[in-house]
Amino acid sequence: MDRVKGKVAFVSGAGSIGPGWGNGKAVSVLYAREGASVLCLDVNGDAAEETAALIREEGGRAIAFAADVTDGKAVAEAVQCCMDHYGRIDILHNNVGIVTEGGAAELDEATWKRVVDINLNSLYHTHHHVLPIMVGQGSGAVVNIASIAGIRWTGVPYISYSTTKGAVIPFTRSVALQYAKDGIRANTILPGLLDTPMVTQGLTAAYGSEGDVEQMKEVRNAQCPMGRMGDAWDVAYASLFLASDEARYITGTELVVDGGITAKF
Repeated sequence: MDRVKGKVAFVSGAGSIGPGWGNGKAVSVLYAREGASVLCLDVNGDAAEETAALIREEGGRAIAFAADVTDGKAVAEAVQCCMDHYGRIDILHNNVGIVTEGGAAELDEATWKRVVDINLNSLYHTHHHVLPIMVGQGSGAVVNIASIAGIRWTGVPYISYSTTKGAVIPFTRSVALQYAKDGIRANTILPGLLDTPMVTQGLTAAYGSEGDVEQMKEVRNAQCPMGRMGDAWDVAYASLFLASDEARYITGTELVVDGGITAKF
């Protein structure tokens, strides 16, 4: 307990798009359980409030904020809300991401631009407004969520997702190296195949299961060396480590959380 006690965490994508535990929801609750105050940001205000309410029900501190992370002004308002409530930001956790199927020839231009805006441009907006605060404090930890799809072919043609998640890696390294002298660390987590609401609601067609979630899960479980997918808590605990002072000498690197699947690719 208390691994991030007294810290303030700003979590984007803190809601869940469906029943169960998404990565952002789980990490927000875990940060709070370990002593942090949390601003739960999500484009869906009800989802953000659900996460914040769970935290408060457990005796933690959390506020919800509805904002579109592709809108720089809205992100600035969320950051100011966090500062007004808590006075500082110690952890910036970026979890926003959408998956859209299609290769370079099939994907329409509007969808490509939308995925780039949500998955990649959102990073610019949150960092643009939070990094100056961390510089002023002389400390901070950034955890950005990418994907193994950014470094490996996973069998699904979603070029916009794999490209944008791959770009999270050099983005985070650049932040880590530029701001190391300011006491700020930045690292990337690359989740593998997970059992989360985003996957169960958005990828069944890609696996030829046409809405059959259990069939899709069987296929994905079989791909994993451990015989099962991971879940949101696996990503959350990895994030907690990187955000905590236990990782005080770790920056500019990537932590793969995939049950070994990339080792066999």
